[in-house]
Amino acid sequence: MKKIVLTGGGTAGHVTPNIALLPALREAGYEVLYIGSYEGMERKLIEATGTPYRGISSGKLRRYFDWKNFTDPFRVLKGYGEAKAILREFRPDLIFSKGGYVAVPVVRAAKRLGIPAVIHESDMTPGLANRLSTARRPKSAVTSPRRSRSSRRTRRC
Repeated sequence: MKKIVLTGGGTAGHVTPNIALLPALREAGYEVLYIGSYEGMERKLIEATGTPYRGISSGKLRRYFDWKNFTDPFRVLKGYGEAKAILREFRPDLIFSKGGYVAVPVVRAAKRLGIPAVIHESDMTPGLANRLSTARRPKSAVTSPRRSRSSRRTRRC
């Protein structure tokens, strides 16, 4: 059976597109696992679909002063280790990332383990998490023609 990991979180905008993919993925014969944050809103949304869910530690990548900026990098590193362990255990054929701060450790761990990933950006301006993720990925999928022209590594959907 083919296996896929979906990831993304922080807002419903990162989660609902993944939920929309679930019926087609199941019909195509994929075993699906969702990786999100321990207590993020994505947990309730995904578990309501009956999809297996694994949480990892994550930290928001703020671009303004906040005391959490001093601790969150360590949460991201912890999440990277947790994501790597989950990916080794599940052994997916593909990662599909919709973005959000929880996706960065998952995509980076996938890269380290040699697991292909598709990063989808549906906004006109890519978010920080997707920009960090695409820095080490050969391909990304975007919906905006303007965005696809701005990077040689993107593919317009």
